[in-house]
Amino acid sequence: MIEQLHNKTILVTGGAGFIGSNLCEILLLNNIKTVCLDNFSTGKRENIEPFLQDDNFKLIEGDIRNIDDCHKACKNVDFVLHQAALGSVPRSINDPATTNDVNISGFLNMLIASKDANIKRFVYAASSSTYGDHEALPKVEEVIGKPLSPYAITKYVNELYADIFNKTYGLDTIGLRYFNVFGRRQDPNGAYAAVIPKFVQQFVKHESPYINGDGSYSRDFTYIDNVVQMNLKAITSQNKASYNQVYNVAFGERTTLLELTTLLKEYLSEFDPEIKNVEVKHRDNRTGDIPHSLASIDKAKKLLNYNPEYSVSDGLKEAVNWYWGNL
Repeated sequence: MIEQLHNKTILVTGGAGFIGSNLCEILLLNNIKTVCLDNFSTGKRENIEPFLQDDNFKLIEGDIRNIDDCHKACKNVDFVLHQAALGSVPRSINDPATTNDVNISGFLNMLIASKDANIKRFVYAASSSTYGDHEALPKVEEVIGKPLSPYAITKYVNELYADIFNKTYGLDTIGLRYFNVFGRRQDPNGAYAAVIPKFVQQFVKHESPYINGDGSYSRDFTYIDNVVQMNLKAITSQNKASYNQVYNVAFGERTTLLELTTLLKEYLSEFDPEIKNVEVKHRDNRTGDIPHSLASIDKAKKLLNYNPEYSVSDGLKEAVNWYWGNL
């Protein structure tokens, strides 16, 4: 699969972020020229520190809201893996203007720059939040509801823009609707930290994590290596039927928040037995949160030969091992 990318140059926007840095890492491990564009608003310099000495790695410190930065980053690039965005539903509720500016205006800038640079394929991070208030499970790509947050609106608009740029300009695009990705380098700090690294950090400190609601809400938690695989499948696919589509990126199983905390306590207590005794507390559900999420990955399996290797429990073991050595 990845052999096709030799002698190619890949741009990873948001390459210093959680998912972006993992994509940069796999590309560099395979001796593929990699350009990282990041403004470090949420990305971390330490995520890309090991790459800076690699002759195949180029860092461009810039902002997707600046069209000149986008044009500079796309110069002499073959493929784009667009990960740059402001994530988090609560952040978008607190500051919809900035989320819109980055996720829609910045996304449009990247499409324009990619079109102008004759990029071969533009693969971008979409989101399961696009399913909105549509309640049926599992989620299938062709059926969505109304968005429940400003963030969800921005990610849906991304899909609309990508489709128009394909139809109007012939830019080859593939959208990847991520479902609750977790794993190494995911930041446990900050107001908008994802639930898994935040819980891990609290358990390690013997602090009680808070579950929103009674713990019955469920998610299709997806380990980072499955996401990396999907990006590589999307960028290298030779199946024309797979082009200009949107795909769910998940494992295809539901895990409740109570089940999640139980697994985390079990795996972390292997390092520190006291963690077994840390109490989990509850508080009100959060505005904009959907009760349940579960992806159908049939389309990705059929058209992109996607085959997620890590279940939630396997991924959590890997993540816990990484966090224990890096927190």
